[in-house]
Amino acid sequence: MPSFGLVHWLDLVAVAVAAASGAFAAARKEMDIGGFLFVTTVTGIGGGTFRDVILDRPVFWVARPDYIVVCLSVAVVLFFVAHRVEQRRALLWADAVALGLFSVVGAEIALDTGAPALIAIVMGVMTATFGGIIRDVLCAEVPLIFRREVYATAAAAGAATLVALDALGLGRPVILLAGFAVAFSVRGLAVALRLSLPVYRRPGERSGG
Repeated sequence: MPSFGLVHWLDLVAVAVAAASGAFAAARKEMDIGGFLFVTTVTGIGGGTFRDVILDRPVFWVARPDYIVVCLSVAVVLFFVAHRVEQRRALLWADAVALGLFSVVGAEIALDTGAPALIAIVMGVMTATFGGIIRDVLCAEVPLIFRREVYATAAAAGAATLVALDALGLGRPVILLAGFAVAFSVRGLAVALRLSLPVYRRPGERSGG
């Protein structure tokens, strides 16, 4: 597709940033270098792998080992320097950037395969969240998507923005940037202001009984 080059580079950046979030999670758990390498890599490529399997297309990193090299490089670097930053905040912000990028890359790739609009949005959400789910499970944490975080909602907003603007016939760079801006802004505001979604309460709990 005409935007393959741009989408590839956005995907590579997303993988690197997602890998960094995996490395910060590994650092918080004080893993050894092997744990760093594994958690960082599966976090970086997990969402895109799931997307490609569902869409029945070649898994993106199999023919492009540069994705794996990026993940491993991020793991090695952060193994030595992660202690210099506040890991919880770094993880949240790295995850927010990756979420925004993956939401638009996933939706764009789905559209390119001929998937309908709704499926493209779902693929954007899956691409953006699945790597983080794997990361949190491996690190014995409740995945962000299952907490009161504005998380999957932000990914859906970004993917839906891309799909809507694509239907209007706008240029690829414009719709990719706009989708990322929406997803990252929604997630970033939630992190900065500690916003959360309402949670289910049993009737007795709502009334204080």
